Amino acid sequence: MAGIFAAVSIFGPVGNRFPEPRPVTLSFPLCISPGYAANCVVDGDTIRIGERRIRLTGFDAPEIDGACQRESDLALAARDALHRWLALGDFELDGGAEPPRDQYGRELRAARRGEEYLADMMIAAGLARDNGWGAGEADWC
Repeated sequence: MAGIFAAVSIFGPVGNRFPEPRPVTLSFPLCISPGYAANCVVDGDTIRIGERRIRLTGFDAPEIDGACQRESDLALAARDALHRWLALGDFELDGGAEPPRDQYGRELRAARRGEEYLADMMIAAGLARDNGWGAGEADWC
């Protein structure tokens, strides 16, 4: 029983895919737009909120400076799809006040609107892949 309590206190309730949601009511232009705001879309899986850089989790989008033209084209399509999804209105980011960070210092957070998870939409659209354990390197070319 103590083991179950410890696991729940460390990892949250079993099946909780979205711990400690935080509402977001900002608009997000593309970071390349002239005069863009501090809140913007960097690429297909990264946004900025002020000085904060946030790597959206649950999916991996291709890189704009990818290994081939196809990867770069897919990356721009993923960035634009993320931009459109964010423009649909308020959404939530998980992770609470102190989210985990990646090796580049970016906050790691999942996004959803109601019951729609951003990761599921991006993967279903073919603009990203699942980045679960053992996924390995993506070959977008």
